[in-house]
Amino acid sequence: MSTQQKHEITQFGYELIRDHVLSSILGKNEEDILYWSGKELARKFPLYELEEAIPFFHEAGWGDLTIDKVSASEAFCTLTGDPEILKFDQRCFRLEAGFLAQNQQKCSGFLTECYEEKKVKQGQVKFHIKWDLKDKIEE
Repeated sequence: MSTQQKHEITQFGYELIRDHVLSSILGKNEEDILYWSGKELARKFPLYELEEAIPFFHEAGWGDLTIDKVSASEAFCTLTGDPEILKFDQRCFRLEAGFLAQNQQKCSGFLTECYEEKKVKQGQVKFHIKWDLKDKIEE
């Protein structure tokens, strides 16, 4: 079996679970549960700076992440990739948002949330990561 065939089988299996099984099981709570699952993944796979999310997203098959802008209390990122694989028009990206939020919270030490906006026509998802400089987290 070639490397390309293995990649296609792995991607197909991932799509089955992510796009069909999970949505069926989670139902109307899918977005909330995926967000908190992303936060839990971040606890198991901690990053030490936001830039480490770029290779993590690639390795996880989540797409190509770029960091567009970072300020004292927020960051903006863009997720791109093959629309056939990422299914921008169908998929919820709350898992990725939760992952980014929790890792940035660990890095900054402040309560952090992440919001995503799908740009289907552009084939991308915009993430807005925001941390509250008044709400220090003691971990």
